[in-house]
Amino acid sequence: MTNLTDTLSNLLRELIKSFKILSRNTMGMIGFIIIVTILFLSFIGPSLWPPEASANVDDINLGVSLKHPLGADFQGQDNLIKVINGGRDIVTIAFITGITATLIAVVVGSTSAFLGGRVDDLIMSLVNIWLTIPKFPLLAVLATVLKLNDVVTLSLLMALLDWPGLSRQVRSQVLSLKRRDYVEAAVMLDLGTPHIIFRELLPNMMSFIAIATINTMTFAIYQQTGLVFLGIVPYSSANWGVMISAAERRGVLYNPQAMWSIIAPMGAIVLFQLGLVSFARSLDEIFNPRLRIGV
Repeated sequence: MTNLTDTLSNLLRELIKSFKILSRNTMGMIGFIIIVTILFLSFIGPSLWPPEASANVDDINLGVSLKHPLGADFQGQDNLIKVINGGRDIVTIAFITGITATLIAVVVGSTSAFLGGRVDDLIMSLVNIWLTIPKFPLLAVLATVLKLNDVVTLSLLMALLDWPGLSRQVRSQVLSLKRRDYVEAAVMLDLGTPHIIFRELLPNMMSFIAIATINTMTFAIYQQTGLVFLGIVPYSSANWGVMISAAERRGVLYNPQAMWSIIAPMGAIVLFQLGLVSFARSLDEIFNPRLRIGV
């Protein structure tokens, strides 16, 4: 019980330190607030503002007003409520794809660089071949063949296509770190490859890995939205991609008053990506041990 209490206490202290460091970076703090707000609205918001069940004929394509802060769509339903109820799929896909692709890239890239020799040549040859495959066209073809009816399956499929480029970057990082004194000491002590990779190398790459994860997340958002917009991936829930696709098919591009039906979901996507990119700017400070000492 004492060990658990000490662990939780240390974790709390580290979180407080991270938040203090984050508060020193204005853009990073703004990005953090945006991400937390979108997560709250996407996962808690639907229970507070449930989707409208019926059309409102009197409010069809209504512009911005006090009743509808982001206008109303072709069914007269409030765009703000639809944005709140449409974020869960996008956010879930972004996180699952980013984390999964990063894990694959870290394992493949670090193992290749650390083992070196013929193993490195073989793994990098396979990665180079994988990089030549056009990702989005292949994803579109696979989406028409496979049944991608849930966000987890689509996320894993995108992750399997998105990791090769990042694995080469991880390999370069490991090659620059493996000559450090503490890594060579771990090798001399014969601590084992898993220990050296996960306990010695990766902790010194956390800022790079976190930023790479966020970059993969933003790319996953574009992929998912593109597939939905093209009608390749069917979705029963009206997420932001579905809102854009439905608005475009209803001809909102030719109706200035109805433009908010497409501006609202696009703005939500842009805002989420802005939050991720802004937050990424502070990650190097959070994971840099030298910057944590003075906090």
